[in-house]
Formats: sequence, structure tokens, C-alpha cells
Amino acid sequence: MKKVDKIIPDTSIIIEGILSKRIKKKELKPKQIIIHEAVISELEAQANRGRETGQLGLEEIKKLRDMSKKFAFTIEFKGKRPDDFQIKRAKSGEIDSIIRELALTEKGTLITADRVQAIVAESKGISTIFYEFPVEDEKKDVILAKFFDKETMSVHIKAECIPKAKKGVPGAWKYVNIAKKPMDANEVKTLAKTITEEAGSRKDGFVEIERRGSSIIQLSNYRTVITRPPFADGYEITAVRPIKHLDLKDYNISEKLKNRIFEQAEGILISGAPGHGKTTFAQALAEFYASTNKVVKTVEAPRDLVLPADITQYSISHGSSQEIHDILLLSRPDYTFFDEMRNTEDFKLFSDLRLSGVGMIGVLHATKPIDAIQRFIGRIELGVIPHIVDTVIFIKNGEVDNVFSLSMEVKVPSGMFEQDLARPVVVVNDFNSGRLEFEIYTYGEETVVIPVSGDAKAPAHELAGHAIKQAFLKYSDKVNVDVISNNKCVVAVPESSKAGIIGRNGSNIEKIEKKLGMSIDIRSLATKGANSKQENDGENISFTVKIHKSNITFMLPIEYSDEDIDLFVENDYALTARASKKAVIKLNKKNKIGKVIADAVQYKEKIVLKRTN
Repeated sequence: MKKVDKIIPDTSIIIEGILSKRIKKKELKPKQIIIHEAVISELEAQANRGRETGQLGLEEIKKLRDMSKKFAFTIEFKGKRPDDFQIKRAKSGEIDSIIRELALTEKGTLITADRVQAIVAESKGISTIFYEFPVEDEKKDVILAKFFDKETMSVHIKAECIPKAKKGVPGAWKYVNIAKKPMDANEVKTLAKTITEEAGSRKDGFVEIERRGSSIIQLSNYRTVITRPPFADGYEITAVRPIKHLDLKDYNISEKLKNRIFEQAEGILISGAPGHGKTTFAQALAEFYASTNKVVKTVEAPRDLVLPADITQYSISHGSSQEIHDILLLSRPDYTFFDEMRNTEDFKLFSDLRLSGVGMIGVLHATKPIDAIQRFIGRIELGVIPHIVDTVIFIKNGEVDNVFSLSMEVKVPSGMFEQDLARPVVVVNDFNSGRLEFEIYTYGEETVVIPVSGDAKAPAHELAGHAIKQAFLKYSDKVNVDVISNNKCVVAVPESSKAGIIGRNGSNIEKIEKKLGMSIDIRSLATKGANSKQENDGENISFTVKIHKSNITFMLPIEYSDEDIDLFVENDYALTARASKKAVIKLNKKNKIGKVIADAVQYKEKIVLKRTN
């Protein structure tokens, strides 16, 4: 027991409730406690701003008043309330200074948890007790742990209501009661205070954001949001905990997407509805990049990604966008994860860093994949979007549901037919099939996002197809026409008619093309005999295709090495090729079939690979 007759506490000690705890444990036995009016003023201001620390401090003073008779000490309030000048300069030590002056005048002992305050007081000859907060054992469960079990995703507690929880996995959860009776306002308020206290006493806990009426706290692996009056109609606590820790290999993603992520994609958006597993996928992707010897950092608000120690996590809540920008450019990360992008400043920071050469992965809420792209529109110039975002990964029910790729083309938008309407268009394709999904372009003063159905034909294409078919019926009685775009079509005729249509050295087809004003690809009309190959036989093989100067290369999963592979273009059988030991198929661009396949790749036609039966 330390016997100190006269104690003058500062604000830090009052907020943490240290005096009452030490007096109860008989570690301190004061005769008199003198509290400066500046402490009361500061706590009152914090409480009026809705900060939990102000409430905690005022309740500590009330607790000391209740304890005074039992432990035989008196409480006095002395000093003047700080003026406007002292309040404005509180952060530079003005309030601390007048508390030290009171300790010196009263010849009492200053007790503080502020190291700088203690050093200054001791240098002035003031009797001082410096209390360093004990760090709680991280292995010890936090108070929130009692509300969670292995299946609990989040807990929702509100005053005068029965506590509830979401149990299950993303996309398949139930909202259930976890208690038999409601928690009253005092119980919820006490729980909120305990959470705040634990955040200040544990290495794995911190108050991320504190505003009037709300606090966001990271406590161990629990992200906690506390709301209170006047912001909310009552005390409410929401705690979220990740229930799964996955690796990238746990996701059923194609080899093509893996190659894209590792070799090409540097502007990725991970989107999805709340609770569907965006953050879990981002966490797995960050660990994947770190495992490949890449420098990875994160920007979060709040910091709730559970990542290895070698991945530095920055909080944008405690730094400005400019500070984050400067630090990331100077520290030169290969990839930066921006979790929970919300406002215009977040999108501008993401864009600026990406254009500076930093690989960026953004996480944001969206109900559809295209919504993630639309959130950039109006915030940055349309033509810059494909340079910032090249891949959109949509997460649904904890799985990769869809992937979009972005590029910029100068073209006539779908549905328009005059060549003078050509303009820069942001083209959004389905990554796996290559099918055009959306076009984004300016129309007048507006930016429009137009869905493009890969199956539906434009009315003008149908009319053109009819006219082209009539032209070719002069050469063959069986003709199938497929208008691919405004300047290209595929015409299928029986093999016996092809030579006459093409003509010597292609002279006849050239005349037809000039007459119709379209590029025409002549193909054989498939006969559906018993032995003909059908595209719907067997499973599709994922692949990556690249066009080189002299050949076309198809890269397949390794399990298809030394296999015979059938290749189909727009549902028509094209050829059978043998995959190499490295599961690669090379086709010569100079031969006839090579030209057909090269055109199919260039015009994003449907190409399907299957194992030969």
C-alpha cells in the first residue's frame, strides 16, 4: 500500500478508472483527492460530443464520491475552468500545465498515465506517480467472446431487445436469438464501456473511430460498432467476426483467372453484397501476393483484415488521403488493398495511386458486378477508367460468381449504325467467355451504361443477315448467315459449294464483300450425322489464348497434357489438335483454319475446347 495524503489526478487517470481500482485494492490510501475544474470541463466536453471516454471519466468521479466515506478520504474541486485560449491549446499541453500548477501549489502528488506529463512534472520537482497501463494477455478472451460460437458471423445487441446473431456462412445464414430475455439499457451501456476499456488495455485492441454518438472499435478479431443517443434511439452494439480463413486455392477459380491475377491484373475491384465474403476473399488474395514475395500493404477504415505481420495495415481514419498517398508512393508497395471504399475521396485516392503505378485492389459494396464500375463514373473521367480498373471480381455466397474485364475501344456503340457515330467506348466483357456484356460511353452530356445481350441480335443485323442470305442463295441452296458486327459476318454453306463461292485466289468472295460492304468468313455447313462432333458433348476446358505474329497459342490446365482436344467456333466443329506435354496447343496463323480461329479470337466469337471422345 502506498500512503499518499493528497492526490491530484489528471484526465488520463480519471478516464481509465485507475484511482477507484487502486483504492479498492488498497494499493493507494489517500486522505484527500483534489480534482482540477479543468478535468471536469474536459470530461464534460467529451461527454457532450457523445464520446465514450467523457462518460467513463464522469462516472469514475461519481464512483470516487461514493467510495469516499468507506475508504475515509475527501474529494475537493479546485482551480478555474479553462478559458477559450487554454481549450484551443489543450493538445499542446495547456490543460496539463494548469493541473501541474495545482499539484505544485497544493504540495500534493500528481498521478498520471501520461509519460510526458510525468517527466515534465518530475523535472519541476512535483511529487509524481506515473501509472503505466498493464497490457492484458492477448490469449485471454475478450468480453465479446461469450456471445460467439463457431458458427456465429455477427452479434447484434440493442437496449431493451433480445440479443440476436447471424449464424452460418456467407449466403447461407440464419438470424437467431442468443438469449432468453432482453438486455436493459444499463446492461448494454456497461457492455459498451467494458469493450472500450478492453480496447485501451490490449495490444490487439484500439478505438478506430470515435464520433458524437458512435464508436468503431477493433478488439482482437472482432470489429465492433457502438451507437448511442442522440445519433441512435438507444444503445446498440454490433460485433462482426470472420468465421473462415481461406487461401486462394480454396476458391474454385479458373486457371485463366489465376494467370490474370498473377501476371496481368493490377487494377482489381472485389465487389459483392454485405456479408457475402468480399473481405475474406481480399484477405486470401493479399496473403497470396505476400507469399509470392510481393510487397503488400492495406488501407482500411476500420482495420479489420486479419493478415500476417509482414503486411502493413494503414488506417485512413487516422491519416489524411494525402498522407496515405505520400507514404505509399515512398514505401513502394507492389500491391495495395483498399478495403471498404465508400466516398469520393476514397475513389480519387485509389485512382491516383493506380495511375502512379501502384497495383491496387479495391473492396466495395455492390449488388451487381457492373455497379462496382458505375461507382467510378462521375468521380473520374470516363476514358481513364480502363487504365485504373482492368478486372472486376464479384463475390456471391462466399464464391467467385462472376468476373468482368475492361478495355477501351473506338467503335460505333451497339444499336447505332452510322459510322460517324463512332466514339471511345469502355467495353465490359465477361472474362471467362469473352462475351460483350456492357458498353459505357458519353451520349450528349450524359454518360450511359448500356447492357449488351450476347444472344439477342440487333434488328439491323437481322435485316442485313436476310439480305446476305439472298445474295448467297445464288450459289448454294443451303445457307446459314450470322452477322457478328456491323462490318463482319459468318456464312456457312455446304463443303461442295465453298470453292465456287470463294473463286480462284479468292476473287469471287472479294467481289461479294465489296458489294455487300462487309467482311465475310466462309465456313462449311456442318452435317449432323451420327458421327459428327457436337459442342455439347463433354465438359468445357478452361484456357488462355494468345495471338503471336505467326501462330495462335492455347494454354490449357496441365491435366490435359498429351490429350487430343476438339476445338469449336460458334458451335461449329473446327479441328482436333494434340496438346503438348505442357498442355499447350499451337496453331499456324497462315493456314486456312488458323485464319478462321485468329478471326474468331479477334472478334471475340465463342470458342470452346473439349477433350476428344
